Amino acid sequence: MAGSKEDAETVMAFFEDMKLRGLSDPMLVTSDGAPGIIKAIEVCFPRAARQRCLAHRMRNLAAKLPEDVWPEFKVRAQASYHAPSRAIARELAAGLVADYGKDHERAVACFMDDFEACIAHLRFPVTHRRAIRTTNLLERLFVEERRRLKIIPNAFGEHAVLKLMFGAMTRAAERWRSVKVTDFERRQMAAIRKELDDEYETQVGTRMMSSKDGTVAKKSSKIRT
Repeated sequence: MAGSKEDAETVMAFFEDMKLRGLSDPMLVTSDGAPGIIKAIEVCFPRAARQRCLAHRMRNLAAKLPEDVWPEFKVRAQASYHAPSRAIARELAAGLVADYGKDHERAVACFMDDFEACIAHLRFPVTHRRAIRTTNLLERLFVEERRRLKIIPNAFGEHAVLKLMFGAMTRAAERWRSVKVTDFERRQMAAIRKELDDEYETQVGTRMMSSKDGTVAKKSSKIRT
C-alpha cells in the first residue's frame, strides 16, 4: 500500500487494510522506534506483543557512548537482550543501570527506554528469536527494491513500483516457508497466544474498572457540590 510518510494515521490505514483482507492479530509485531508506527501497532493489534528492533537500538546506544566504553557496554546490553528469559534479562539490565547510570545517563536512559519491547522476543521459542528480534527481514526487502530501481533511469509510476515490491515479497516468502516449526514449538506458541489474550483481557478489565471508578467519583463530587 502506497503512503507518503510513517505517521500514525498512514500506518493505521495500512494495518486496517490488511485486516480487511483477512489478517488476524499476529502474536508479535516488530518495528523500529518511530512513534507513529508504535501507536498504530498498539491501536490495531492490541492482542499482539510488540518487539523493538534490536539492530536499531544497538545503533542508538553506540551513538551515545565514547568509543572506549562501547565494547563492554555492548556486551552487557546484548547479554540482557539475548538472555534465556525476560526475568533474567531484567536482572542483567538492573546491573547495567547500576554500573553505568551515573557516568553515562543518556546511554542508560536509551537502554531502558521501551525495554520490555526490546525483550518481547524472549517469550518465543529459542530457535525463532534471531529472526524476530530485528526488522532485518523487512530491511532486506528495501535493499531488493533499491537494487532494482537503481538501474532504471526514470520513475515509472506508483503501480509499477507496487508490483515490483510484491514480486520481491513473494520471493522472500518462499524462503520464509522453509523455516521449520516443531510440534513442541507449536504448543509453545499456543500457550503464548493464550497468555497474550489473557493479558489483553486483564488490561481491558482494568481500564473499565478505572473508568467506572472515575464516573462514580465524578457523581460523588457533584453531589457534595
